[in-house]
Amino acid sequence: WNRKKEKDSKNSPKSLCHTTHERFCTYFLFSPRSEDTINMPVATFTTNVGTFRAELYSDQMPITVGNFIDLANSGFYDGVHFHRVIPDFMCQFGCPYAKDPNSRQSGTGGPNPFTNFTGTNGHPYTRNKEGGIPDEVGQPYQRITNDAGTLSMANTGQPESGGSQFFINVAHNDFLDWFDRRSPSAHPVFGKITENYDLVVQISRVQTRDDNPIQPIQMISVRVA
Repeated sequence: WNRKKEKDSKNSPKSLCHTTHERFCTYFLFSPRSEDTINMPVATFTTNVGTFRAELYSDQMPITVGNFIDLANSGFYDGVHFHRVIPDFMCQFGCPYAKDPNSRQSGTGGPNPFTNFTGTNGHPYTRNKEGGIPDEVGQPYQRITNDAGTLSMANTGQPESGGSQFFINVAHNDFLDWFDRRSPSAHPVFGKITENYDLVVQISRVQTRDDNPIQPIQMISVRVA
């Protein structure tokens, strides 16, 4: 978590991780059944440039969504900036070091180690020594592609290294799906934008320096209801 990220090409999957491990993949399309989506929790993202909302796949991804809800509703994301945005690719967010929009440690942070949260399945979980959570991959119902508008976990490439950082796809990045056996990629999808996706696309296209927005894009708050 605490290693400084290395600069890489814009289309490298390293740009989705907070360390330097490469990750690639393709997809198998999965859409949550309509009856499963009725009571999905909704996250409201309020930024200094507008608001967007996303539904969270609490049935398919109870650990990942429970972790996200715990962080969001405890204020973990409040004041954090988007630290990496790439047009026609993704917007990455969630590193606590990115409260300083110019921090060189942005992309390397996560939750405090050994902290507890409750999954949406009602089970308790404890983050590991690096603040990571169990990976929700490997089951047929978890085969959700990294389509445009989806929220997906960032990680280092090591097991259980996903914590607080995630990215929002602004293209169908099927090469990041965990279930393409041509590579070891494992970026599980846990939600999708349902309102004001255009704002996320606009954020991905702002002027940047080393993929970091020149004019900081700050998350005022994230709350889940």
